[in-house]
Amino acid sequence: MIERMQFISITGPKNDIDRVINEYLSHYEIQLENALAELSTVADLTPFLAINPYKESCSRAEELIMKLDTSNLTADPSISIEDSIQTITKAVADLQEIDDAYVSVDSERSRLQTSLDKIRPFDGLDFDVDKILHFKAIKFRFGRIAKEYISKFERYVYDNVDTLFYKCHTDENYVWGVCFLPARQSDKIDAIYKSMHFERVYLPDEYEGTPHDAIMKLNTQLANLDQKLKERDQKKADYLNSKKQLLYSSYIKLKNQASNFDIRKLAACTENHTTFYILCGWMAQKDAAALAKEVEHDENLYCIIEDDQHNILSKPPTKLKNPKIFKPFEMFVEMYGLPNYHEFDPTIFVALTYTFIFGWMFGDVGQGLCLLIGGFLLYHFKKINLAAIIGYAGIFSTFFGFMFGSFFGFEDVLPAIWMRPVTQMTELPFIGKLNTVFIFAIAFGMLIIVITMILHIINAIRQKDFEGTWFDTNGVAGLVFYASAILVIVLFMTENPIPAGIVLAVMFIVPLILIGFKEPITHLLLKKKSSEHTGPVMTVVQAFFELFEVLLSYFSNTLSFVRIGAFAVSHAAMMEVVLMLAGAENGASPNWIVIILGNAFVCGMEGLIVGIQVLRLEYYEMFSRFYKGDGRPFKPFIHHK
Repeated sequence: MIERMQFISITGPKNDIDRVINEYLSHYEIQLENALAELSTVADLTPFLAINPYKESCSRAEELIMKLDTSNLTADPSISIEDSIQTITKAVADLQEIDDAYVSVDSERSRLQTSLDKIRPFDGLDFDVDKILHFKAIKFRFGRIAKEYISKFERYVYDNVDTLFYKCHTDENYVWGVCFLPARQSDKIDAIYKSMHFERVYLPDEYEGTPHDAIMKLNTQLANLDQKLKERDQKKADYLNSKKQLLYSSYIKLKNQASNFDIRKLAACTENHTTFYILCGWMAQKDAAALAKEVEHDENLYCIIEDDQHNILSKPPTKLKNPKIFKPFEMFVEMYGLPNYHEFDPTIFVALTYTFIFGWMFGDVGQGLCLLIGGFLLYHFKKINLAAIIGYAGIFSTFFGFMFGSFFGFEDVLPAIWMRPVTQMTELPFIGKLNTVFIFAIAFGMLIIVITMILHIINAIRQKDFEGTWFDTNGVAGLVFYASAILVIVLFMTENPIPAGIVLAVMFIVPLILIGFKEPITHLLLKKKSSEHTGPVMTVVQAFFELFEVLLSYFSNTLSFVRIGAFAVSHAAMMEVVLMLAGAENGASPNWIVIILGNAFVCGMEGLIVGIQVLRLEYYEMFSRFYKGDGRPFKPFIHHK
């Protein structure tokens, strides 16, 4: 069901808006609309401009809260906004003081890490770095060469130049090492090295011993500094944990206050001697009535409930309200699209048809009970809507399991209350023998199509759609044609007399003419001019092809329900295969491991396929006939506390 909504306008002195928000609006769910847009015809209105003073404190509080586990915390509503701001400000300052005490540690660690990163690639050099850095006659170059150039370097440079490249380390892309060259030829050799894409690395004069000695020393120093930084982090964590209740309460208070203040973005202001604000929005009918009663004695507040929908520019939002047992099925409705405010909410319809068809297609007492128990247990612990849907589907699977006499695939354990899907056959005129479950599936599909046509007519009447009510494929004309077709088929199959030709013409030809020429007939009856000028020949041609498509869709949509019977038969057939593999087809002692694994496989695979196929029937064969799903969700600016 769709909850009835009402449009309200709230007006009061501009400087009183915070009191109104905190004292009244924060207790209700209201979807606010832009007041300037809603009141676009009203002159001398301006936006309510104000900078949110709580935004910064709320952001700082959120940063602190993200470092804490707040899953078991409950905010204290008695804390004031002033105390909340003061709490967050002091906490930030205290944490900054802890950080300041370790600034030198951070700086020193960064310096040592940079030094380590520079010397690490030369770990393979077994010579004192400080001695190399003080060479006089022989010059040196620490650096790296890309791996694709190292072979060229060794082939051409070594044969023609007096130099030595000492390799220290090789990674995926580079060879790291030290170049030694005579001082008198340094310029020439440097140019050759550059041509080989040699990238020089400058090492500071701060290392003692070999690179390995320097690396070990730096790692020790970094470990000591890391320990100090861990002490700093622990101090901060202890501080936050000691005040987490107060911090969380302050954060919630600031968050609500910042959200409340942002209501100003949607408000408009008057430009009179005394400036007033105006807020507009949608509320549930019962909430609007409660708010109006609550503020009726408030002299600084005026609340107006608009009853005439024609005076409102925005469309009412959709807020679904269904009994708890049907609520999980709202997921399927939302996947397709929420109903608009004037549409029929199909949630209960989906719940009943989906579970019923699923059970019919997947009828087995044992597997149905597994779905029932597993689905509801998962929903109980995880609150997953799909799990609840599986649980409800399991109820009907169990029901049809008794109707078909199937228990984990065994057909001889329970008697079939209704029929055995695989073996039950029915003789039909001009058709011969046909599986009975197929006949019932098509009959059920016809009934569902008729029901969806009736729902379409109800929706069209609600939306005052004259053409959709009377002349649409799913309107009164379509319903008369399709119901007449069902009647004639039933009479023919039961070998009863068929109505006379004149009656058949009224039942079939007149509705088809109305459907084919619905647009010109509607314009004629409503005395409206058509927006398109189409000649009579094109009108007839267009009507012919449209009727062909309509007749084809009636036929294909009806046959689509055959899949219900097909899956009922295929389920029984698959379980026969499982029993055959387990050696139980002739009453012998079965292999219970094969039975268990086979049931698990069929339950999982076929359950998934059936679930998808039923959803396809819901969307394509049912929803497409009566449902648009173009509603906009109800999004309250402030959630009810």
